[in-house]
Amino acid sequence: MNFIVIKRSWIVTAFVAAVVIIGGWIWLKPEIIPTIAPQAAKNDVVIHITTGELKSKMDDGKEIESYFWNPGTVYVPQGKDVTFNIYGVNGKEHSFYIEGTDIKGTVKKGEEISLKANFKDEGMYRIICLNHSDKNSNGPMIGYIVVD
Repeated sequence: MNFIVIKRSWIVTAFVAAVVIIGGWIWLKPEIIPTIAPQAAKNDVVIHITTGELKSKMDDGKEIESYFWNPGTVYVPQGKDVTFNIYGVNGKEHSFYIEGTDIKGTVKKGEEISLKANFKDEGMYRIICLNHSDKNSNGPMIGYIVVD
């Protein structure tokens, strides 16, 4: 019966050789290996908006609240495709429209909607929540889209 004897120096030599081979392969390999998902192209304009709420108590104990878009003002380039990702954080739902366009929708709490737009004319467009249009309905919930 023959026995194979493995010496410690053989194990160390094999380990060092493996490290050198793998390291050399990684060092000399010309292609780049992506480690994260590709990002949107630099020309893509994506605007993230959330719904927000402020609450306060009056001296008489009455609670008041107001809803808002966050951020309240966004800037977009004229003539470029823009994606608005709107996420509902506060309030059950917010039905809205963008003044001067045919864009409208409803964002619900815990959900995100995505809208595409392209503003041909520069100026200011308001995003208006129909559920909170004035002080009596905890508003006005109005955001501003500045096209330049």
